[in-house]
Amino acid sequence: MSSTRRPVKTVRKTKAAKKKSPASQVIALVPAPASALDPQSASAPEFVTGPIPVPDVRQEGRYVYGIIQSGAPVSFGRIGIGGRGEMVYVVTHGDIAAVVSRTPVFIFDPTRENALSHEHVIETVMKTQTIIPMSFGTVFRTDDDIREVLRSIYPSVKDVLKQMAGKVEFGLKVTWDRERIIEELQREHEEIHRFHQEITRKHLQSTYFARMQLGRMIDKAMEERSAEYVRDIYESLRTICVASRDNKPIGDKMILNAAFLLEREREAEFDAAVNKVAKKFGERLNFKYTGPWPPYNFVNIRLKLEPSSTA
Repeated sequence: MSSTRRPVKTVRKTKAAKKKSPASQVIALVPAPASALDPQSASAPEFVTGPIPVPDVRQEGRYVYGIIQSGAPVSFGRIGIGGRGEMVYVVTHGDIAAVVSRTPVFIFDPTRENALSHEHVIETVMKTQTIIPMSFGTVFRTDDDIREVLRSIYPSVKDVLKQMAGKVEFGLKVTWDRERIIEELQREHEEIHRFHQEITRKHLQSTYFARMQLGRMIDKAMEERSAEYVRDIYESLRTICVASRDNKPIGDKMILNAAFLLEREREAEFDAAVNKVAKKFGERLNFKYTGPWPPYNFVNIRLKLEPSSTA
């Protein structure tokens, strides 16, 4: 977006039991790496559960969306994944609960429809609860299996729920027009400008080594300018955010792909800060941010199948 418009804010429509089984699953509470804004942010421990039954398409199971703090029955409407209008409800253990809906036990394809259904449930729960999101496609066989997992991970989940209470995530992507920046460098960067003028004056455009040298000079200057811009953006948002995570940019036009964790009550302040820094950079940079989200980049529950000793 240009500096004359508000940054685009969108909502994407776009994770055990003691009984024996042929496979086990590992559940890990995965914190984000130490952030640029909060290098001392605490890390949640990983933990491992016992065996979990292997999915069986002949059985009914429970699709799990995430974990909230709740010790009482709660329902969120007939919005469950799978297109059958299944009720989304909670399976509790003490004062924590898994948000679930009934489903046949099988592997969910990450189609657009399924992804939208998963996200819709998360967004609905977020309106009233802090939720630790579960990875897409997490299915258990029974409520009892879910309770056993909740029991085994209870201390860690309680700690993370406390840390994430009242917080939301926003994603920020910043891109630039490389050709425009290169033109600026050729005009404004003293060494590049002088060398470019020399090549042009001596008609050396076709000289391979001259072009290679100029290209290296431009690449270095682009890296330096990109790092400078990113530092300025982080500095502009530092005081508003609890933590941040710097993800790998996508493509050669993106210079920043970050996630920011902030108190929900500071959402308007973050919005204003992003607009202010976008205006500062004018047409040189394009800003787009999305949210609010649950803290996907800062804590997540992942499940993966692993062979058990009884397999």
